[in-house]
Amino acid sequence: MENAQAAQINPVTLAFLGDAVYSLYVREKLVKSGKGKAADLQRAAANVVSARGQSAFLEKVLPLLTETEEEIYRRGRNAKKPTKSKSASVAQYCRSTGFEAVLGYLHLTGQSERIDELLGLIDEAQLQGVALEKVYKP
Repeated sequence: MENAQAAQINPVTLAFLGDAVYSLYVREKLVKSGKGKAADLQRAAANVVSARGQSAFLEKVLPLLTETEEEIYRRGRNAKKPTKSKSASVAQYCRSTGFEAVLGYLHLTGQSERIDELLGLIDEAQLQGVALEKVYKP
């Protein structure tokens, strides 16, 4: 999809897609670690992918955004949302929606290397909750 066309999509719709992109990236990283049981992996993914977790991770990402990405982020952050978060503050939820909008935009415009660059900043400490010392052995 062309950049201009993707930028015209409602930011909450971009966030809908971006949420899936982020969740898949985190789950794939956890699975590739080869550590922990499925329940542990689910808990770890939920912590990282939550609005609270995304808002914290965003501190690393915000300074790296391009002008276009910053504009998409602001539109997503400031957009009227149809739902409210049950476990995060309004500010955290708004910030995470903005971040997800950026990921949705990048995905639609085929910028997978840029997604990898930004999400590559997720470190092992953020993937807490996984039983790292337990490796699955078939």
